[in-house]
Amino acid sequence: MAREQSKKRLGRGLAALIGDDVVEDAAIETARTYRQLPIEFIEANPRNPRKSFGAEDIQDLANSVREKGVLQPIVVRPCENKPGRYEIVAGERRWRAAQRASLHEVPVIIKDLSDGEALEIAIVENVQRTDLNPLEEAEGYKELISRFDYTQDQLSKVIGKSRSHIANTIRLTKLPDSVIEHLRSGAISAGHARALLTSEVSPDELAKLIIAQGLSVRDAERLATGSKNPKSAKPKTARQKDADTLALEKSLTDALGLKVDIAHKAGRGGELRIHYMSLEQLDDVCRRLTNLS
Repeated sequence: MAREQSKKRLGRGLAALIGDDVVEDAAIETARTYRQLPIEFIEANPRNPRKSFGAEDIQDLANSVREKGVLQPIVVRPCENKPGRYEIVAGERRWRAAQRASLHEVPVIIKDLSDGEALEIAIVENVQRTDLNPLEEAEGYKELISRFDYTQDQLSKVIGKSRSHIANTIRLTKLPDSVIEHLRSGAISAGHARALLTSEVSPDELAKLIIAQGLSVRDAERLATGSKNPKSAKPKTARQKDADTLALEKSLTDALGLKVDIAHKAGRGGELRIHYMSLEQLDDVCRRLTNLS
């Protein structure tokens, strides 16, 4: 309970740390920890979920920094076993741009944060501000879960994304390495990749077809569900299931060993159907449901 309350407090305090809607107490704390630091005293965070920084994007930001300075402070924390040095928690793009603009000092806010708190803030800033690469987002979620004991429900509340979004984003890391490289390079989108997760066809072969023919996400979904000719398939209707729903159905089917159907009714809830072939299977499902704590 204490850990969950701590996460809730951190979630509410993230806005103050990265510059949104600063309340009075947070403003006082920010003023106390605000200072100018020599840029060479600051280090990049090796756990930052964002690994790639577009040269053009950094140059554009550097041009702005050169004219107006760094308008939003960089959030840092003291480096362990390195007196006088600080690790970036949020704002690495600004730090890189300031270096390119030849600034000698940058404004910072210094916070004492754990590894988990620092990673959480880094993910939130990237996800909410700069469209984090879906694979980088997935790796960040996995690290919070594996290293810092977060659950998907806790992440949903803190990050501000649905639990299904978090679950399906993490599942992207299970794709073959060749498909992951296509996704990383931008040759296919996250929507394409989610369709590949539900496909009975080889994900690698389907990814190659998507790239070669310039198929849309809808085309990929039709291929994944068995259509031989995505270009001639009927247009997607409101009742046709999207990739996230199909992925959730597959996940539940794998867990139960029985076919699961999910039917959404826009704005009116929906239905979850579990298909069984014998009374023994029905008894097994009933036993599982009644034993849930």
